[in-house]
Amino acid sequence: MKNIYTFLFLMLSIGSFAQTTDREFEELVQAEKRAAGKKMRIQVNPLTDKYDVVYHRLDLAVDPADQYISGEVTTKYIAKENLNSVVFELSNDLVVNSVMQRGNSLSFTRSANNEVIINLPVVQNATVLDSVSISYSGIPTSSGFGAFSTGAHNNVPVLWTLSEPFGAMEWWPCKQDLNDKIDSIDVYITTPTIYTAVANGLQQSKIAVGNGNSKTHFKHGYPIPAYLIAIAVTNYTIYTQQAGLGTSESPFFPIVNYQYPETAATNTTSLAVTPSIMNFFENTFGPYPFRNEKYGHAQFGWGGGMEHTTVSFMTAGSNGGYSRSLIAHELGHQWFGDKVTCGTWKDIWLNEGFATYMASMVIEHLDGAVAFVTSKNSMITSITSQTSGAVYLTDTEALDVNRIFSSRLSYNKGAMVLHMLRYKLGDTAFFQGLLNYLNDPELAYAYAKTPDLQAHLEAASGENLDEFFNDWVYNQGYPIYTITAQNIAPGQARVTINQAQSHSSVSFFEMPVPVRLNGAGGQSVDLRLEHTTNGQQFIVNVPFVVTGVVFNANKDIISKNGSATLGSASFELAELVGVYPNPTSSEINISLPNTITFENCEVFNALGQKMGTYNSTQFNIDQLAVGMYSLVINTSEGSIHKNIIKK
Repeated sequence: MKNIYTFLFLMLSIGSFAQTTDREFEELVQAEKRAAGKKMRIQVNPLTDKYDVVYHRLDLAVDPADQYISGEVTTKYIAKENLNSVVFELSNDLVVNSVMQRGNSLSFTRSANNEVIINLPVVQNATVLDSVSISYSGIPTSSGFGAFSTGAHNNVPVLWTLSEPFGAMEWWPCKQDLNDKIDSIDVYITTPTIYTAVANGLQQSKIAVGNGNSKTHFKHGYPIPAYLIAIAVTNYTIYTQQAGLGTSESPFFPIVNYQYPETAATNTTSLAVTPSIMNFFENTFGPYPFRNEKYGHAQFGWGGGMEHTTVSFMTAGSNGGYSRSLIAHELGHQWFGDKVTCGTWKDIWLNEGFATYMASMVIEHLDGAVAFVTSKNSMITSITSQTSGAVYLTDTEALDVNRIFSSRLSYNKGAMVLHMLRYKLGDTAFFQGLLNYLNDPELAYAYAKTPDLQAHLEAASGENLDEFFNDWVYNQGYPIYTITAQNIAPGQARVTINQAQSHSSVSFFEMPVPVRLNGAGGQSVDLRLEHTTNGQQFIVNVPFVVTGVVFNANKDIISKNGSATLGSASFELAELVGVYPNPTSSEINISLPNTITFENCEVFNALGQKMGTYNSTQFNIDQLAVGMYSLVINTSEGSIHKNIIKK
């Protein structure tokens, strides 16, 4: 969304590019959320759900030197039910001058809920297409969170809009709910001729209209939600790059950059990386979704960036150029956020988590594995700075703009959850699932919710991900691991994993746990241990004597301060055999080296009475009462006695 997020994650632009700082990451986040204010003023509006928007024509007149707008917005829409009236959202700070339909004036009223309620002359039947034109004017609210802003750069006026999530109505009559994308738009911007105007899609013309003004026409032919429609006006210089070299798709398409003249040279240098990032994303996630038009950047006056479809609004960093991670984040949104848009603000991580992770993938692609680990570690540090917080929002949280655009949860935790899915499923299934998600006819150029992503990843991998999504997406917190490794026989080691949880909403996080065992002379082996129960023990083959153990060396999972220790080497029989979990409420697991043959296990109560004999290393004691029991584990090397507690 509005990449206001100061790229808490984008901190890691490595190499010859400006490094994105924590401050810049937070500016990015702030840019995305600033239009909404402290609390959402608007929830889902049932009145605007009675029709589907097909087309908007925005004919606007603005001057960047004035906080003022006048215009006429024509909307074609299809009734979903029989309508006596049609409702649009528009701030009461703006005055509606007239409403017209096929040359006839229609009556209307304004509501306290920032609505224009238009009375139709006859009932518009369901499935019927019709249109209305609303003429309006006024001074859009400028409270520091306004969606329509004016300012100055180098003493030159500049105007821009930033509507995410519910700011579009502050400057034009629209329908803002995340249930209806507009099939296409035409945007006409009348402004003093000395300025250059920017909007979504391709510029069609710029013509003089008298009084020192010109009208610029942009056409956008892809479905778009109201919050991604944007305009900007100032004395831009234009720098155009060529994109589309990364795939066999044709034709090539332009990257059109609208820059302040005073920073154009520095920006041009920083923008040189954009085509290579575009190529990487196209090769990974499929063709740029708006290839028939353009991509581009328009400089604006707030920190960070905002992923308006086909033209991201961007702020230069302290060095005068754009950070590489900011470029990557906003470009990534064109796939995740613009082509496929979150279906509710509770699902915002489907926009922000993906864009954040894609920027981290650019670090992996261009800078290598070490820089990628540093990037992931930075995100983990942010996530674990607090003990609570879920990726998916509650209904109440979805009304709080600060929670929607939480850099810690929506951006960083969302990104790391995606990386953990990649780690869990493997690259082939993970990326195939994402391609299927992006190209699903029900989701492409439409809206998606979290279960849609889960379904596509499950279909691609063949795995059930209910447990993963419940733990990592819908519930809160993260695990804290304690790992012990011990040499138990020549060529074998036992790894024991215990886990605590930072928040009570999750009783246990099931996840492949990355453990690295080190030996003398730089030897090492990386393990993925499927951790499903607390105290679980793994007997692993290691072609060297283990001298050290490292948890999460590549920062592949979210955890805080996991400890990993090496136990003393001992090959006594009792130490070779493990029993877990202990205490247990039901299941018993017995682990032993593959050099020892298991025969059976006898269970005795505290009175010495035999309660059963089991011929498997895994069995249940559901039928036993709560208390302490003794196990006699019979093996080819002798018998071992272990005590357990049934809870």
